[in-house]
Amino acid sequence: MEIEMKIRGLMMDPAANTPIIILKDINGEAMLPIWVGAFEANAIALEIEKLPSQRPMTHDLIKNIIMEFGATVRRIIITDLIDNTFFSVIELIKNGEVILIDSRPSDAIALAMRADCPIYVNEEVINNSASSIIEEVASQDDDDDWPDDLLDDASDYKM
Repeated sequence: MEIEMKIRGLMMDPAANTPIIILKDINGEAMLPIWVGAFEANAIALEIEKLPSQRPMTHDLIKNIIMEFGATVRRIIITDLIDNTFFSVIELIKNGEVILIDSRPSDAIALAMRADCPIYVNEEVINNSASSIIEEVASQDDDDDWPDDLLDDASDYKM
């Protein structure tokens, strides 16, 4: 089963100093943190803030290419979590045919924001990530670096 989610915010992992995208179930309380690279987080932050760039960024280019080839971005789906790595696909529609494109979740989310399409996550990914997060936080040497409640501390990401 797939659950539709939206971006709740971006934050920094205080232990690793790595950006985290926080996704939230649009009809419930489930949340999913996804650790991403700085460039991808910046591309998402720019779109959240609706800050224009002088020239098209990579995700704008991808959206433009998809449109020029007569396809539309229907949705993105975060499909799996294997060894703490998330997997996703971009679902395109062209001439009534569904085309799935393998993608990193951060790139798929950045594209979804530009294409104004929904973000879905397989329920199994949410369930598996909850146990992975608990294990990851428990394995940290210095718990003082982590917010008391990681998912409720989705403050704005600073560019």
